[in-house]
Amino acid sequence: MKLVDSHCHVNSSQFEENREEVFKRASEELEFIVNIGNDLPSSEDTIKYSEKYPFVYGVVGVHPTDISTYNDEVEKRLEELAHHEKAVAIGEIGLDYYWMEDEKEVQKEGFRRQMRLAEKVNLPVVIHSRDAMEDTLTILNEFPNVKGVFHCYPGSFESAMNVPSGYVFGVGGVLTFKNARKTVEFIEKIDLSRVVIETDSPYLTPVPFRGKRNEPIYVKYVAEKIAEIKNIPVEEVIKVTTENAKRIYNIK
Repeated sequence: MKLVDSHCHVNSSQFEENREEVFKRASEELEFIVNIGNDLPSSEDTIKYSEKYPFVYGVVGVHPTDISTYNDEVEKRLEELAHHEKAVAIGEIGLDYYWMEDEKEVQKEGFRRQMRLAEKVNLPVVIHSRDAMEDTLTILNEFPNVKGVFHCYPGSFESAMNVPSGYVFGVGGVLTFKNARKTVEFIEKIDLSRVVIETDSPYLTPVPFRGKRNEPIYVKYVAEKIAEIKNIPVEEVIKVTTENAKRIYNIK
């Protein structure tokens, strides 16, 4: 069994010069990748890539820092995209009180609307939360029928115990950083059955490539770090986290 990248943005402009090469490397080393939209145009792109490459799956949605673009027309188109056979979730959705491009109430309304959309089309969600854990948990608990991935999980193990049981936690390159004490402690305590591995590429590049552009094949450095922290074989990390990603995204 191979690793997967459960969260990446290969549609990013940072890949313009060699996107085909990045896809080729990913196809050779990984079982599949899940490419994530952050607004309507990038959601359209991720479905196009999923049609072109058998190993690519797509997630469609509007990121909290782009939520001002969300309206009835966008929602209608996202619903259409969500019915595509390679669309596996609604996302990346949630709350971001760090950048605060829009007021909290505007973000929360957009978040709830997309949670309702996920419920309607019977897909999981991919959650983004920055400096907004309490409000994020409140809204997640309003939708007990929705499951998903808590992307780049930013909280403690104790906070994780308040996340609904239908969610798994995305862990990426941050785990390899020297100042990642909270994330390391989280991995020490959390059961591996609730972890998926991601890159969030082109962002959050793991050591030893920190400072350079991230790409999907770098998930292996995250897997190795998890194995080191939990003192288990990396093969076990690969097997369990890949199965987790398949389960949550319903990929056969």
